[in-house]
Amino acid sequence: MMRSCLFFLVLLGCRTLAADDQPALRVMTFNIRYGTAPDGENHWLKRRELLADTIRQYQPDILGLQECLESQGEYLQEKLPEYAWHGLGRNRDGSSEMTAVFYRKDRFALLQLENFWLSETPDEPGSMGWDARITRMATRVRLYDRQTGRRFTLVNTHFDHVGEQAREQSVSVVVRKLSQCPPPSDEPVLLIGDFNAAAGQSAPYTAAISAGFQDAWVQAAERKGPSITFNGFKPVDPGADNRIDWILYRGNIEPLVCETVDRSENGRFPSDHFPIFALFRLP
Repeated sequence: MMRSCLFFLVLLGCRTLAADDQPALRVMTFNIRYGTAPDGENHWLKRRELLADTIRQYQPDILGLQECLESQGEYLQEKLPEYAWHGLGRNRDGSSEMTAVFYRKDRFALLQLENFWLSETPDEPGSMGWDARITRMATRVRLYDRQTGRRFTLVNTHFDHVGEQAREQSVSVVVRKLSQCPPPSDEPVLLIGDFNAAAGQSAPYTAAISAGFQDAWVQAAERKGPSITFNGFKPVDPGADNRIDWILYRGNIEPLVCETVDRSENGRFPSDHFPIFALFRLP
């Protein structure tokens, strides 16, 4: 378990540009539904190939997963060997669900890694905060981009599904953690995950925007897919508006496209949440 900023030596690669001479960053957040859930026809073993193929189709450079068990992370790395990944279970002993982060190992080198808990004592493994129903956590990475020579910070998290106070206070925990190891002001910071609160006027969303984050869905030049991110393994009302999975950002980065990936195959969904994908330009 890593509770403070850990630094790693990296080899600096050559700076290259995308084919259109515009450096780009592909980001995805995906609540994959924990693999031991008694979901019958929607059990992990029956949908995992579709889920891995969905990730492969969008080729994210950085991917944050919620509800990821260790066995699920290992399966996805086997199917997607181009990624390195880090995750720690939320319980005191490191078991249970992770807020795992995957990144392309040919493009990125890990500079910092930190796991912390969404509670009054964020450095205490397994701690539970405020009115939360269960233990919640976040994983923070800082990456060196060999392609552009830039550095990025990403926080992947999963807020509580019951506690309203816990959700609002969790934003403060994340912001305080970022301030303890602050990146340069223009360095991109991504805050992604399942926030269990609707984007727009909910307290955690407002708190995140007040902390300087912007919503890729709102700011992107192009939006695709429905404005609802939880599907419960069923088709959704295309006119519904309830985005509880977000890609937020701040710093010198610009969202070009944000998409709710409403993919299914023969009536089967990869998960009970849609993944959210964003394509960013790096000015």
